[in-house]
Amino acid sequence: MSLTNHFKVWLAEKERATPLGTWLMAAAPATAEALGYAGFDFLVVDMEHVPVEVSDVAGILRAIGCTPAEAVVRLAWNDQVLVKRVLDAGARTVMLPFVQTAEEARAAASYTRYPPQGIRGVAAVHRGSKFGSIPDYLKRANDEICTIVQLETPEAIERLPEIAAVDGIDALFVGPGDLSAAMGHIGNIAHREVQALIEMAAKDAHVAGKPIGIVGPNPDMVKRFLGYGYDFAAIASDIAMMTGRAYDWLGVLKGQAAPVAAPVAAY
Repeated sequence: MSLTNHFKVWLAEKERATPLGTWLMAAAPATAEALGYAGFDFLVVDMEHVPVEVSDVAGILRAIGCTPAEAVVRLAWNDQVLVKRVLDAGARTVMLPFVQTAEEARAAASYTRYPPQGIRGVAAVHRGSKFGSIPDYLKRANDEICTIVQLETPEAIERLPEIAAVDGIDALFVGPGDLSAAMGHIGNIAHREVQALIEMAAKDAHVAGKPIGIVGPNPDMVKRFLGYGYDFAAIASDIAMMTGRAYDWLGVLKGQAAPVAAPVAAY
């Protein structure tokens, strides 16, 4: 049975088209499955800003697993117990928010790996090992898990080279919503100072030889980020796309202009 983490493989394939994804804020397996068939390469299951528990994650992962998309689980915090539980629930790519230092990145990497590379707890039968049906799971899991850390402040981006150098960190991810807030421009990721730091992060990541991703609220902003050199990117969320279309259609029927969404990506 296959254990291959295709998302991790994509990050290593330089000739492949840039992986594109979206955020899942609805906490609904049906929505996740539908978007998985829509053509997104990856879907971010959000546990930080959405009331999603580990039992919910397992169901959402089952839905995504029916589609060509890969799942990325963004945890609520860089927490050893949460990491262990979502990996056992079947997550293969995890994103840890608000990592500020190389020390915190080393902790994140250790939580996702079995000994001797890390401190992940060992269980024989769980959804991650397809309930024990993958006989070499314990030997292969460390190589197939993909660990992404989020850089969400100017201080974190300043420390990007040392964070990127941590063994076991497979990719970086800039959180533009929190970054803009930390810079005094909350809700305005388009501010020139915020954009300058976002662009610098992409350049520094490439110097460090580490893939880096980001999320943007609309196609124009995502294209701008890709122009900076980002290696993978998410656009908006399931809820944002649904309500955006609702605003458009209701505006047409009522003869009103649709609300203009602010250029913010606070996922």
